[in-house]
Amino acid sequence: MPSEKKISSASDCISFMQAGCELKKVRPNSRIYNRFFTLDPDLQALRWEPSKKDLDKAKLDISAIKEIRLGKNTETFRNNGLADQISEDCALSVIHGENYESLDLVANSADVANIWVSGLRYLVSRSKQPLDLMENSHNTPRFAWLKAVFEAADVDGNGIMLEDTAVELIKKLNPTLKESKIRLKFKEIQKSKEKLTTRVTKEEFCEAFSELCTRPEVYFLLVQISKNKEYLDANDLMLFLEAEQGVTHITEEMCLDIIRRYELSEEGRLKGFLAIDGFTQYLLSSECDIFDPEHKKIVQDMTQPLSHYYINASHNTYLIEDQLRGPADINGYVRALKMSCRSIELDVCDGPDNEPIICNRNNMTSPLAFRNVIEVINKLAFFASEYPLILCLGNHCSVQQQKVVVQHMKRIFGNKLYTEAPLSSEAYLPSPEKLKMKIIVKGKKLPCGQDVSEGEVTDEDEEAEISRRLSEDFSREPKLIWLCKELSDLVSLCKSIQYKDFETSMKSQNYWEMCSFSEAEASRIANEYPEDFVNYNKKFLSRVYPSAMRIDSSNLNPQDFWNCGCQIVAMNYQTPGPMMDLHTGWFLQNGGCGYVLRPSVMRDEVSYFSANTKGIVPGVSPQVLHVKIISGQNFPKPKGACAKGDVIDPYVCIEIHGIPADCTEQRTKTVQQNSDNPIFDESFEFQINLPELAMIRFVVLDDDYIGDEFIGQYTIPLECLQPGYRHIPLRSFVGDIMEHVTLFVHIAITNRSGGGKAQKRSLSVRIGKKAREYTMLRNTGLKIIDDIFKLAVHPLREATDMRENMQNAMVSVKELCGLPPIASLKQCILTLSSRLVGSDNAPSVALCMKDTFPYLEPLGTVPDVQKKVLAAYELMIQESRVLIESADTTHDKIVQCQKAGMEFHEELHNLGTKEGLKGRKLSKAIESFAWNITVLKGQGDLLKNAKNEALENMKQIQLACLSCGLSKTGSGQADAKAKRCLEAIQEKDTGDENGRL
Repeated sequence: MPSEKKISSASDCISFMQAGCELKKVRPNSRIYNRFFTLDPDLQALRWEPSKKDLDKAKLDISAIKEIRLGKNTETFRNNGLADQISEDCALSVIHGENYESLDLVANSADVANIWVSGLRYLVSRSKQPLDLMENSHNTPRFAWLKAVFEAADVDGNGIMLEDTAVELIKKLNPTLKESKIRLKFKEIQKSKEKLTTRVTKEEFCEAFSELCTRPEVYFLLVQISKNKEYLDANDLMLFLEAEQGVTHITEEMCLDIIRRYELSEEGRLKGFLAIDGFTQYLLSSECDIFDPEHKKIVQDMTQPLSHYYINASHNTYLIEDQLRGPADINGYVRALKMSCRSIELDVCDGPDNEPIICNRNNMTSPLAFRNVIEVINKLAFFASEYPLILCLGNHCSVQQQKVVVQHMKRIFGNKLYTEAPLSSEAYLPSPEKLKMKIIVKGKKLPCGQDVSEGEVTDEDEEAEISRRLSEDFSREPKLIWLCKELSDLVSLCKSIQYKDFETSMKSQNYWEMCSFSEAEASRIANEYPEDFVNYNKKFLSRVYPSAMRIDSSNLNPQDFWNCGCQIVAMNYQTPGPMMDLHTGWFLQNGGCGYVLRPSVMRDEVSYFSANTKGIVPGVSPQVLHVKIISGQNFPKPKGACAKGDVIDPYVCIEIHGIPADCTEQRTKTVQQNSDNPIFDESFEFQINLPELAMIRFVVLDDDYIGDEFIGQYTIPLECLQPGYRHIPLRSFVGDIMEHVTLFVHIAITNRSGGGKAQKRSLSVRIGKKAREYTMLRNTGLKIIDDIFKLAVHPLREATDMRENMQNAMVSVKELCGLPPIASLKQCILTLSSRLVGSDNAPSVALCMKDTFPYLEPLGTVPDVQKKVLAAYELMIQESRVLIESADTTHDKIVQCQKAGMEFHEELHNLGTKEGLKGRKLSKAIESFAWNITVLKGQGDLLKNAKNEALENMKQIQLACLSCGLSKTGSGQADAKAKRCLEAIQEKDTGDENGRL
């Protein structure tokens, strides 16, 4: 912080500004000057020195200030050549005068920028009232509540209490505070008053609580959204939830309910406002969690073939230590099944007394009775998920004990066992929905049509693979093992077979057969044949298991194989760390049911996707993830740190995991010696090319470590992020949530070129038509097909132009409103409405609905500056209108080309042969065909989504205009007409049933 004292009120901000500090003054000509800024003692003007101007000219009257902006949101910042080197969080602008000139400043830290912005906004909002800030700071609802708390605990009614009692009281109000810190604060206060007694007065109690429990970053946010009040009313909260947090369908009653549940003072609950302590409690509650509660339920289509899902899988499930020394332990199964694991391993060997056992074949101590393991599995199989459980059976038993295995499974599992023979008339595996509450056995099977009680099959399980790799004779054929018919018959949908190559698999593999790949083999295939691997996994299940060299049971990176569509990537659950964090985080989505639907580009029969894509995925719109790391709360010392003080120097790493083009990492600065509430205030942007496969991992580390630097982490799929201000609950190294340990962040997700809804915001990158990137179709070399695809070139360009033009127009409006590109259109209307108010408080523009589109009509003279904004607003409405009215026709043209192309899908080989294409050339033609189909489908979907977004924008603008009083005043007819138009927009939004938008 800039001073020892925490900022917890407007008077704190003003005291700081009166003392003054150095700020950088930015000019449009790329010049930056250091100046010392102060606020006059009478609070009437802002001054700076040294300056070549007269002292009277180097000042700005508070009365001339129109608005204060945080961030680089003026022409000066946008046009300054050094703007890229200026932190968004340290920049601020003071807009003043009738021509809306800007004084553009850069503070040394985000804290200082926040103090000036909050203080100046407060002064401007209070300019018409006498300022009595110093006296008022002790008459706030917060102090009234704290005095009431003190008086209730002051049993003698003397107005003083023992320090021990006061410490206990503050700890009760804020359990996260350390006792030593509270005592130190009381000593500081008493020392400053030169008191000898340690008894605590009411005022001292209130002062200590305010300084200890006010988080400045939350205070600045409260002031910003409360229009410079010291509390939020229901209307402030409603706007915050809609415009910032991306919450829809919020009502005033819902906001009052939040206030009643979180506000600590009785006065606040009765009058309907949320002060700083209640607001802090609300932001820390599960209602403001970063994880979207929608994804805590099953949200994905569960009726697709099993091969279309990622499946939560465990390796050597019976181990709770490493695979070399670890004994088998029943808790391995308990843990995996409680964590929604849907593929577990059973290595079965001959045991004493004709009872099969499960054991670590590297360590034969403490074997488990097979029967006991099966009973535990039966009890917990559907404890965390009702979707199918796959048992990967490693059979090392004699025929005699195999029969005992079958008896136990049939008796204990009963009709949960899925043994129906697969239908040869089908082409794909059944769906998870169809296989609910079923247990599927993966294993070897005797050849079909052989009516024998037992027979030989090849053994290519992991151990066999390992022993072959370690032996001299690696090339020798897999060994043969005996298999009894009864055990063979238990295997239906997951018959284990040996992988040879993709050509053989595509010709002769049955959909119910599956291959297991060692990590090394899967990595080689992923690097050499990424497209083929994805295509293979559209139909067949693949299982990847960790390398034999991982004797410490460390984990592979599951993302490398998910990128290729591999469904079952087996993890060593017993080994925590970054890879297990990714695995656990990934399967939190879709209700944590253990099944996650893969992106459509990896499922559609004809589609092109390569895990090694270096940039944009055909048909997928890249998104930009904006993350602001604001602060941390109650960071513990790293678990394994050697002896040193309790002090830590935390910093935050943000890792993006996904396809290789998306993988990156950035970090914040280090905050010295602060574990309780380190303030980072740093913003980051990441382009995400395939959002459906991306995950974000927040890691907090200690920069001053000895031995161990890890403090905590949280991993979440991008699809599950909630926008706005969120607290992230950090997990320990072993994955447990740590109580009261959080990271406070702001999240926004937008498309690449700008625009987006309140919950899907934008990046200000305007691309002119000349430099615009159009997704290109590829030549297949087959004339009849290329002629069809040529017809799509123009509609594809039209679709891109309509989308980009609308987004660019939205960015222009935001920039002219002085808002950051991640702002919502609702925030634009709020900003506009406050500027377009005359001296009599009447709006100078009114909402005018023309053909259901919300135009803004001037009611009198409008200043030139605002005319520019209104012109940009009108252009945005026009571009939105073009998109809404033309999208259907363009979409139909794209879909028709896609359908016409698909009619030739079955004929590709024959057509290629006729044209003389063979080998690699034919493969290239087929690949180009799949690319084109993917582009057409993807661009069609993007256009459909853009139209829906534009309709939603029109609706939001109209609602915002109505709530800001920009509908024509006194005209009941106008309001009724506006409501009818809103209904018309909603009707348009639903579309009709034949696939049109």
